[in-house]
Amino acid sequence: MATSSTVLLPGDSISPSALPKPQNRKKHLTLGPGLRHMPPNTIASTIAGLLVTDSKKNAAWVEYNSGRYLPAAGDLVIATVNTSGGENFNCLITPNTPYASLPHLAFEGATRKTRPQLSSNSLVYCRVINPGKDSFPELTCVDPSTGKSEGLGPLKGGMVFKISLGMARRLLAGKKGGVTLLEGLSEKLGFEVAIGRNGVLWVDGGSVKATLAVGRAVQEVDEQALGEKGQKKLVEKVLRGL
Repeated sequence: MATSSTVLLPGDSISPSALPKPQNRKKHLTLGPGLRHMPPNTIASTIAGLLVTDSKKNAAWVEYNSGRYLPAAGDLVIATVNTSGGENFNCLITPNTPYASLPHLAFEGATRKTRPQLSSNSLVYCRVINPGKDSFPELTCVDPSTGKSEGLGPLKGGMVFKISLGMARRLLAGKKGGVTLLEGLSEKLGFEVAIGRNGVLWVDGGSVKATLAVGRAVQEVDEQALGEKGQKKLVEKVLRGL
């Protein structure tokens, strides 16, 4: 997957050279959110954002900051436990979505005797396995194929920071997302992060000062749309202040 530097406005036409070069020529081009085919051969943007392409899937779409998160299968999210029922934890993904169901046994090694005891407002790093279009969203903290947590589970300590949905996508994309801040900070600062596709960032820097510094730095990159040079300067600024 590649995020281009092509900034699109509603109505802009996409140059053929900017579209993905498919590995399988027989695979038809798939247009995702933000793009529309206008016969005979024009592809145009319907929203403002950055053009993203995936040659493997022969797909293209527009990354943008929508105001509301909608669960999708496979998404990593940071959920907040509200209540515990007979077999499930009832969790909030966002204030705008119905309660999501997290089974008590959907944790690595969990049994009826060893299942985690999570109180109200506990944070859990989960994966969406059912977006709940016809029911409530369903979450899990294990990889269904291995039964392992793969880094998912209760988040203890730390702090949460609100970030845009676009920033969450970029962070989860790693280097391809163009966010170098965390990598730069990690060279001299030890911390843990969990990134929720629902626009939630969890940070534990071992101290309140370090945790706040990392979380607020990510928010600054997000709010000011800092590029590589801006992020490098911000890394130096944060490290000087600690």
